[in-house]
Amino acid sequence: MKYYVIAGEASGDLHGSNLIEALNIVDKDAFYKIWGGDLMKAAIGKKGELQKHYKDLAFMGFLEVVQNIFTILKNIKFCKQDILDFKPDALVLIDYPGFNLRIAKFAKKHGIKVFYYISPQLWAWKEGRIKILKNYVDELCCVLPFEEDFYNKHNYPIHYVGHPLLDALDKFQFNPNFKEQNELPAKPIVALLPGSRAQEVKTMLPLMVQLSNNFPNHQFVIAGVNHLDKEFYNQNIGTSDIKIVYNQTYDLLNNSSAAVVTSGTATLETALLNVPQLVGYKGSKISYEIGKRLVKIKYISLVNLIADEAVIKEFIQDQYTLNNLNEELNQLLNNEKYGQTIANAYGKIREQLGGGGASETTAKLLYNFADSAKVPSVKN
Repeated sequence: MKYYVIAGEASGDLHGSNLIEALNIVDKDAFYKIWGGDLMKAAIGKKGELQKHYKDLAFMGFLEVVQNIFTILKNIKFCKQDILDFKPDALVLIDYPGFNLRIAKFAKKHGIKVFYYISPQLWAWKEGRIKILKNYVDELCCVLPFEEDFYNKHNYPIHYVGHPLLDALDKFQFNPNFKEQNELPAKPIVALLPGSRAQEVKTMLPLMVQLSNNFPNHQFVIAGVNHLDKEFYNQNIGTSDIKIVYNQTYDLLNNSSAAVVTSGTATLETALLNVPQLVGYKGSKISYEIGKRLVKIKYISLVNLIADEAVIKEFIQDQYTLNNLNEELNQLLNNEKYGQTIANAYGKIREQLGGGGASETTAKLLYNFADSAKVPSVKN
């Protein structure tokens, strides 16, 4: 069967690749057109084509979306026509709601079945978009434990499949020679995870680099991503001699004493690898002022959202200062009791997420869904 899969950022690329690998086992004749990244491209192999790379799609914040509106509209137009030309048995949307919900509406109107994997965070803001899901999404798979109650409240049946990060980590082969192969000295490591989008790296990384000057007994190492080249990172590092390791985030975290993390999926990855962390987020002033009036959640990190308490410190916008980061990192590195409290909370979060198998479960649901009778188109 034919699958059109859309993921618009690095985390979606990871989860999309694992889903595709599982789907290839269930559906030997699967063929794909994808929007994603290098991981999804590798997963489809010769069984499909990469139409757009997520590095050209990821715009973060309200102002940034407005500034890039013509590119976004051009991508939407191309995507719609590409779906019609491909005639997939199922459209598979992975997170990325601003774009994907528009495409869901279009696809359903043209009689194309819509399968959504990793629910949009409607519980955080724009709860009214639940109507769009009900009208235009045929099957929805959620990965966070509290989402099931949220959708039950709205009388919208969904599948809770568990979190795919558990699968990704369980099958990952850690490199025992990570330090040696990356020419890292024996000093303890603090991992810097500034994000995967160029825009957020520009915003978050310079302060992380400044922070490194206050901890001479530790080496700070940046988790780099391949689609951002060394020259780009160097522009944001300045004269610092901080090391960058590319596409080795799990190995880096596995060898780190603490981490400074930009809010996103990386906060949960860091927790599941049991690394003490502090979380930061900073956007443009306009985007932040709009966002804080719309977002209805107590926390921004997945760690704290799942735990429903402040397990790790979050430094948002004006709180993202050198002073605050310095004080918290000092606690993470030197207060053993504090670190143990965080580790205990991480253990409870892993229990809340349940067992593994999210990718395999979702692949079976998707195959059965795609193989079923065509859904009727929605009338205007």
